[in-house]
Parts: sequence; C-alpha cells; structure tokens
Amino acid sequence: MSGRAAVIGAGAWGTTLAMVLAHRGHEVRLWEYFEEYARVLAATRENPKFLPGVRLPESVRVTPDLQFAVADSPVVVMAVPAQKMRAVARRLAATGHQPRVLITASKGIEQGSLQRMSEVLAAEWPAAGAICALSGPSHAEEVSRRLPCSLVAAATEPGAAVSVQDLFMTDWIRVYTSPDLVGVETGGALKNVIAIAAGVVDGLKLGDNAKAALVTRGLAEIRRLGMALGAHAETFAGLSGMGDLVVTCMSQHSRNRRVGEEIGRGRGLEEILQDLEMVAEGVETARSAQCLAEREGVDLPITREVNRILFEHVRPLDALTVLMQRSRKAETGD
Repeated sequence: MSGRAAVIGAGAWGTTLAMVLAHRGHEVRLWEYFEEYARVLAATRENPKFLPGVRLPESVRVTPDLQFAVADSPVVVMAVPAQKMRAVARRLAATGHQPRVLITASKGIEQGSLQRMSEVLAAEWPAAGAICALSGPSHAEEVSRRLPCSLVAAATEPGAAVSVQDLFMTDWIRVYTSPDLVGVETGGALKNVIAIAAGVVDGLKLGDNAKAALVTRGLAEIRRLGMALGAHAETFAGLSGMGDLVVTCMSQHSRNRRVGEEIGRGRGLEEILQDLEMVAEGVETARSAQCLAEREGVDLPITREVNRILFEHVRPLDALTVLMQRSRKAETGD
C-alpha cells in the first residue's frame, strides 16, 4: 500500500485515528462534513470541539471535499455516526474510488435495516475492497494523548485484518486480529446500550454491587444475541466484548454512560441529547438491538428496559423493579 490514507469523519475518534496514521508515516486526508469547521481544524491544527489541546500533525490534511479526501487512497477509514454511515457510503461509491481496504471504526446497528456497519458498507460500496472492523476499549481522549490501548481488527479475510493491524500498531497501541467480524461488531454496538443502563445506576447512586451485576449480565445478553447472529462465544470475553463494555460502563469519557447518568438524575432524554456535543450511539442502537432480539427470538431484558426508559418514559426505578423481579434462572445457559 502507498503512504496515503483517508479518514472519513472528523469527530474525536476519526481525528485520533488520523493522527495515529500520520504517526505511522502516512499522508492522511481527514474529511469533515461542515466546511466552516474544516477550515477551523486546518487553520488551528486542533479539533477544539472534540479534542482540545491535542495538535494535529502537519501530514493530516483536513478537507470538506469527499472526493478529494479519498482520491488515490488505498485505505479508507469510516468514522462517521452509525446512522449516517449509509448516506456517506453511498456518496463515496459515487466517486468511483475503489480502496483496497475499507475500515469501519463506527459502532452501531442501523435503524430499519438492522445491519452492522460492515453490512451497510458492503451494500452501498460494493466496489470497495476487503472490509475490516476496528474496535475495542479506546476512548479518543486517551488514545490521542498516547495513553496505552489495545484494539482488535476483525475481517473475514485474514490478510485484511493483518494489514489493518500493521496500519495501527504503535508504541502505545497494540492491535490483535480476529476472524469474527459479526462478534466484534455486535459487541462494539451493544456495549453502548448497556453503558446507558450503567449510567442510570450511577445517576440513581445504586452502588458498585449493582453496577457490577449489571455489567456482567449485560455481557451475557450481548453474547446471547451475538451467538444467535453467528458470532463466536469467545469473542465476547475479548477486547471488543468485555474490554469495550467495561471501559464504556465505567469511564468519565463515555457519552453513553453520561446519558444514562443524567436520566438517573431525573433529566429528560431530549434535553440531554441537546446538551451533548457528540453522538451517543447507544440511544438509536437500543431500538435496533431490541428489534434484532425480537427477530432472532433472543431475550435481552436489560436492553428492553433501556428502551422503555428512553422511549416510553418509564421511571428508572420501575425498570429496575422489573429486572429484579424476573423469574428465577440459572446463571449459565439460556
């Protein structure tokens, strides 16, 4: 591959990945949707809204021109919000560009189609090469400041996963490979839903015991749905499963946990989202996950109650009562 790469989406994570690629010696074009904000990034060499105080390397060129962003780039990284992925991929396909490797760094399940991000990309940009998901516990606020982090690159084609591993391995980022694209994407998407529930626990001040139980049982239902979709069970004990779930449920940087915390304190969802600068993917993915569960005949009790809290105005303590009073079960098995 040549030394050029494109990153589509200049949010916190897209900006961070552009910086990592630049550190690895690539000439990077970073696409920002809003032309005026693209000029801010280009002029200040900083992303003040999402990563204040972190300087963009000179080899990162910011542009609002989508065709220019991907021109001659064998590697394209998609870091746009999950519910915008299809529209952006359709525009990219119209450019006629055919990257050798297409990487999705977005975590979510599309409304309506119930497709994972790799499925959306495959449907809208069939001329692109191998599709790989990059996932794992990785808050941009830390990775951009070169704090240690481990990720997983998943692809059905082993060579694609290895090429992505090579792209992003640094002194502070360790990347593993996985053949389980379904499992890695499912874990990355659903952990945001469980993180909203974890935030509710924080907002209600229910304590560490309750939060530990919620995270553990949340992982069980993520695994249950993932396996129904064809994922490997062991994937959910790894970085894109347990790892990403733990950090998203615990971290001060987690937008999804923050949404849940504010709900637990009594604020309404619409007001919370208006105040939030970045997208909380778990809100829309909660709907998609519940629809997937119903389609596959899988029981996701925490996800179901998160949906009732978010969209049916059920009081968090009432949802907790429903969860605590469910019928007796063994811990393992269905």
